[in-house]
Parts: sequence; C-alpha cells; structure tokens
Amino acid sequence: MSTSKKKGARKSMPGSVFQRGNKWAYKFYGQPDMLTGEKPEIRKSGFESSDEAWEAMLEARAALSSNIYVRPSRQTVAAFFESWFPYVRTTTEATTAVNYENLARLYVLPKLGKRPLQDITAPVIAALYEHLLTEARAGKRNSNWEMYLRWKSAQQRGEEISARALSEIGDVTPAGARKAMRRYEVGRVPAEPEGGYAPKTVLSVHIMLGSAMSAAKNVWKCIGANPMEVVKAPSVTRRPHKTWTPEQMARFLEVARADRLYGLWVLVASTGMRRSELCGLTRGGLDLTVPGAETVRMNVTSVVAGGKVTTGGGKSRTSRRPVSLDRYTAAVLREHLDRLDAERDSFGTSYHNAGLVFCWEDGRRIYPDTITEKFNALVDRAGLPVITLHGVRHSYATISLRSGVHPKVVSTRIGHSSVAFTLDVYSEDVPGLDREASENIGSLFLPTPSSNEPPTDRSPDVPGAPSTAFEARRDAILELARVAPDHYQEILQSMERRGDDHAAGAV
Repeated sequence: MSTSKKKGARKSMPGSVFQRGNKWAYKFYGQPDMLTGEKPEIRKSGFESSDEAWEAMLEARAALSSNIYVRPSRQTVAAFFESWFPYVRTTTEATTAVNYENLARLYVLPKLGKRPLQDITAPVIAALYEHLLTEARAGKRNSNWEMYLRWKSAQQRGEEISARALSEIGDVTPAGARKAMRRYEVGRVPAEPEGGYAPKTVLSVHIMLGSAMSAAKNVWKCIGANPMEVVKAPSVTRRPHKTWTPEQMARFLEVARADRLYGLWVLVASTGMRRSELCGLTRGGLDLTVPGAETVRMNVTSVVAGGKVTTGGGKSRTSRRPVSLDRYTAAVLREHLDRLDAERDSFGTSYHNAGLVFCWEDGRRIYPDTITEKFNALVDRAGLPVITLHGVRHSYATISLRSGVHPKVVSTRIGHSSVAFTLDVYSEDVPGLDREASENIGSLFLPTPSSNEPPTDRSPDVPGAPSTAFEARRDAILELARVAPDHYQEILQSMERRGDDHAAGAV
C-alpha cells in the first residue's frame, strides 16, 4: 500500500498516533464501562516511528475486541512479586511458598526487580539463566570455604587452630566454628566455590518463575503472553544417589541401637519415610494392635518454613499412604511407645501432650534440623560413607529394587506418584534393572546364546512353547511397557545399538 493510501486508511481508523519528544505514541478509547458508560483511554508510547505506533495500536485494538487485551503498565517485577507472595502462601504448602519467595528474592529480584514486568521476554529470562549459571557468585564471600581452607592449612602444617580463631575468620560464633571443625574432621567439607550457581538451583528458579508468570497472565492479567512458555529449563546432569548397602545400613542401626530415637532410625530404614513424615508422625498414624498386620500411615508432616516448624498434609495424595511394618520394626515401635508413656507419667502435668511419636522427653516437638544433626553424628560415629538423611530413603528404595521387590510395591511404599516416576528416579542407581529387563525382553524372541540355530517350536524359551517362567517374564515386560513406556523404548533402542537385529525388527 502506498504512503498516501496508508494515510487515508489511517484517517478513518479510531484513535491517533502522535509524537512525544523523540518517540511516537498512540491513543484510542476502549469499550464503554457497563455501569458508568465511560470509555477508558488507552495509550502507549516509546515507539521509534509512526508506522510502528500504528501497527501496535492495530494489535491492541484487535486484542481488545478478543478480550485478551492487557493494559500497558509500568508495574515493576518487584512490585508484582510483592503481590504474588501472599497469593502463593494461601494456595501452596508452606515450604513451597517459602522456597518460592527465597528463590525470587535471592536470584531474580536483584537483577530484574526494577524492570517493568511487561518488558520481561523470553530472551531476558534466558539472559538471567546465563548470568546465574556462569557469574552470579563471582566475587561473593564464602565464609565456610574460607574456614575450611584455614583449617586444612593448619592440618597440613601440623598446627592446632582453636574454634575461636576459626570463628573470627568465618564471622560465626565459636560454637558454630566448633561444629564446622567436626564436619571437616569426618570429611564433610564444603564444595569449592564456582562462578555460577548449580544447574539444579537455576532449575528451581525456572519452576518458580513458571508459576509466577502463569499467575501474572491468568490471575492478575497484567501480561499478555507468558515468556516461560518458550523458555527451556537448564539441563541438569543426573547422577546416582549416594546410598548405603544393606551391610552399611545394618552397621548404622547397630550404632544407633543405644540412641533414644532408635525407633525413628529403624522406621526410616525399613520404610523410606521422609524427614517431614517422621517429625509429624502422631500416635494416630500407628496401628500396632494386630500382630502381623501392623501399619503406619503418613498423614501429617512437620516441615521448616521460614525458620519455623509448620505442619502440613504431605507432598501429594499418594504421600498420605498406609505402609505395612515388619515384625522387628513393630516391636521396636511398641518399645518406643512404652518409653513415651513412662516419660509422660514422669513429667505429669508439665508434659506437652501433642501425640507425637518422636519428640523430646517432655513431649515437645523436635526441630527437624535437629533430627538431621543427630543422624549426621551417628553416621560419623559409625564411620560410614557420608550420606544425607534423605539418602536413607534412597537406600531403602534401591535395596528394595535390587532385592527383586516389584517396582509398583516400592513406588507405593515410598509414596511416589507413579511407578514410572520411581523407575525414572532410580534407573541410574540400579543399573541391573535395565540389564534384567533387557534379558527378559530378549528372551521372548532372540535365539539362546548356546545355539546358532533358529529356535524351534520345541524350545521352552520361545513364543508358542508356553511355560511358567516365560509367562512370568512376559507379564513383567508388559507391566514395564505399561507403567514406563519411555524406559521400555530406551531398553529396546539400547539393544539396537548393540547390534541385536531381532530387537531392531521388533521395535
């Protein structure tokens, strides 16, 4: 369209474009208010040319007629998040709300807080991730690392360094420095600082931003498009979990036998319960009345949110599950409850009767981080490889899978959302699962290694010659294909890469 025709068409279009300083702006009136009849004035400036302003006004009018228009706003990212935080506190678990707020304040607002929310595009988010991954921590002090280097230097020279001297380096209390020295002595040393944050941290930021921007678009309607819909999450390298062998688990329980919370350590080892579930467990969640049918139900959790202990209902519906107990665990828990009754009688009216299974002698709640500290002390005393308390949960799952317990049973007992999720989480920890599945699948249609001849109908290991073993393998493979189709395909593709022509044909 020629310039003269374009100007003629624009004259008939409601609204106007005008120059403001060195930039251009547009202005038009929206639909009248249903009650007052007043037409709101809609304007936006900052365009480089009149043509750009006209095009933007056309898009705004089209969005308005489609009820997807978002009024131009200079609301900052920081202002939006301050209104979003209370919304998250009322719509998510307490720990999620606190984690989201911490992620926003530590990693997002320092860089983007002053920018208008409507200026945040996918390239801006990608640039933030690049900054966080490569240079966000450069130049920042790491007092724990400084204390460790000073302690290590003294050890190499054969010198002694006092907790007070170390506390002055790390700007902590002497008690805090003493705890740090005990960690260093047993091998709990801090990781060397890097220029950026770990990909897993940035992935958490990505998840938080996804929730925030979704609310900005769909709840507050202050942005027209969600930039997170086209931004990819940082790639996180999956590594096997740090776990114990059955022998190491037994060694830990042997050392923990004299501990007052022995029942807690046995329970986490035999069920894989989460720390929050252990800390929140009440007597109502235990059913020890019928020998041989004892159960524990995780329906209350106790978590730390913002430095305070908060109770909740678990991570998901599958978290609130009944789990059968073995005879030994049930016996230990009965003994533990008898001790609680004796302590309650001893304290009398000053006892804090909250019904908790694991508590202090006077019934008060044990701070969850204290449970972790007690666990770490027992691990160090036992001389075992250092793992986290959550690592005991992973140990329980991997020991169960390696011993042949059906993945569905393991998934249900530890409260995962699906069998596929369980297989995905522990596929690196239990490589034998992949090997066993590969052999089971191959045995359905591949020749046996001992013969170069094609299988015959008389062979018990080929389809058409049913056997109990064959049917069991078939059922296991069909179950794997049903609950974890991606994992099933990966196995077949792995067989293809090894040159198994029969498997390639089967795919």
